[in-house]
Amino acid sequence: MNQVDLISPQQAKTLAGLFAERVARTPEQLAYRYYREATKNWESCNWAEGSERASLWQQAMQADGLQPGDRVAVMLKNCLEWVLFDLAAAGLGLVTVPLYVNDRPENFTYILQSTQAKLLLTDGVEQWQRIEKVGDKLDGVKRIVTLQTVCVGECDPRLRQLDDWLPKKDNQQYQLLASEADSLATIVFTSGTTGPPKGVMLSHSNILSNAAAGLKRVVVEREDQFLSFLPLSHMFERTAGYYIPIMAGACVAFVRSIDLLAEDLLEIRPTILITVPRIFERIYNKMTLKLADESWLARKIFQLAVFSGWYHFQYHRRQKPWAIQLLIWPLLKRLVGKKLEKRLGGRLRLAVSGGAPLSPPIAQTFIGLGLTILQGYGLTETSPVIAVNTIEDNHPLSVGKPLPGVVVKIGEEQELLVRGPNVMLGYWQREDSIVDANGWLHTGDQAHIDKQGHIHIIGRIKEIIVLSSGEKVPPEDLQLAIATDPLFEQVLVVGENRPYLTAVVVLNPSQWRLLARGLAFDPTVKMLMNSPQVTKILLEKIAYRLKEFPGYARIHQVYATDKAWDIDSGLITATLKVRRQPILDQYADQIEEMYRGH
Repeated sequence: MNQVDLISPQQAKTLAGLFAERVARTPEQLAYRYYREATKNWESCNWAEGSERASLWQQAMQADGLQPGDRVAVMLKNCLEWVLFDLAAAGLGLVTVPLYVNDRPENFTYILQSTQAKLLLTDGVEQWQRIEKVGDKLDGVKRIVTLQTVCVGECDPRLRQLDDWLPKKDNQQYQLLASEADSLATIVFTSGTTGPPKGVMLSHSNILSNAAAGLKRVVVEREDQFLSFLPLSHMFERTAGYYIPIMAGACVAFVRSIDLLAEDLLEIRPTILITVPRIFERIYNKMTLKLADESWLARKIFQLAVFSGWYHFQYHRRQKPWAIQLLIWPLLKRLVGKKLEKRLGGRLRLAVSGGAPLSPPIAQTFIGLGLTILQGYGLTETSPVIAVNTIEDNHPLSVGKPLPGVVVKIGEEQELLVRGPNVMLGYWQREDSIVDANGWLHTGDQAHIDKQGHIHIIGRIKEIIVLSSGEKVPPEDLQLAIATDPLFEQVLVVGENRPYLTAVVVLNPSQWRLLARGLAFDPTVKMLMNSPQVTKILLEKIAYRLKEFPGYARIHQVYATDKAWDIDSGLITATLKVRRQPILDQYADQIEEMYRGH
């Protein structure tokens, strides 16, 4: 029998108190599953065992002289050690500073220096050496702990391998030092699309209130199984995929790697996924490519399944009248939808998508095939969730209604303003803030709120393109639509103060090879990507994806490359968001050429 067993923020008081209460309530309940490379097996631990392990980490931290208020940094992929580090730190009143494992070394150095973190947990010595190369001595870091073997020969005396750092015996219980609900719990640095990262200061109360409000909108039961694969360094995964399961008593399994996500879905068979649109985009593109090789009949059956499933979804939300296609939906779901369901493990009851907008065609496809996707919205500065759809009131082209206790309104320039207990304490060591004197947080996102209270995000104010005609174009919607074609890996729409829109696109290497061979071109000759024949095909494909958009949204010219935008080049952030200005700067000559003569 499924059970709802929620811990309230008042009962928890702090994140450490939340964990201690969960251990007390369900000590023998399964808490975490993880893959141990040494044994090549999935292993697990219950809440009581998690508490015992976290207490060992606390003893090691105290042996290093750490005091309440000290900052401690973690740079690991999602794993049990990440969680144990954070839980141990929370219990001792320490402040966790997460680092993105795929970020640039300069950002690591900046964050470690800015926070004066005294302890750093990493996977291996190579990670520390990457940081050390670009930073000064980083004397503030007193201890570096690695999961792997430290090094051979002479090495930094601060380095210690985890097994050597942890005490051999647990002589004490998990410690819950006195800490106020409003005290600083974590400093989370934003990915910095428009400048250096800012350290968002979040309190225990900020996060607990956000988790509790989220659980009033999305039911999580003790029997639920999460699969953790979004970075825990991002507040979306941390709140929704780590703290909420503790609050509800659900189990979390840590994916081995993104490359093995498809296999781990089949192994773990999650009931809830916390995810981002990119995962759906990849599956959608694979389905699109596979369908292209199928028979005409198979393609028609797929299209009919999506159409009838989407109609079924709308009918049950009283948006459509009864129609004949409702009768064939159960059969089509068995024929087509079940295949998708099996790929996701066969038990998935819902997926919560956030971090970026979900393209309408992709949302309609997956919902049409029977998958429940709840799109939400938030910012690191709001712990992070502001709004989310619910199963009962799911409007997938919106980001849902605000969470209980969160108030929103539309300000100048259609900016979404937010106020609530989840709003940050401020930015670390900075005077500036996006919270005004009346407590309204300025999101920087343009939005409108419909009559039912659902929020619709239009785009970032700073990224709205204003054509020379005065027409305002939110580029993100166009970029999402174009990227639903498997040929386009990355997209940036251009047109600020220009007479029309153009685009810079990164082509998928395998799809480019197929296209080139079809034209009898040598795919290794890069200049052919921008030949008249290829440009014509690219513009036709883009036009097809944008056919539902207004006339001013037409793309008139395109520049193509196969060199992916990556973090090291500074063209995307650690959370894979496009950095507009650096891309515009890098392709300035090519962009000018697209507008030459106009």
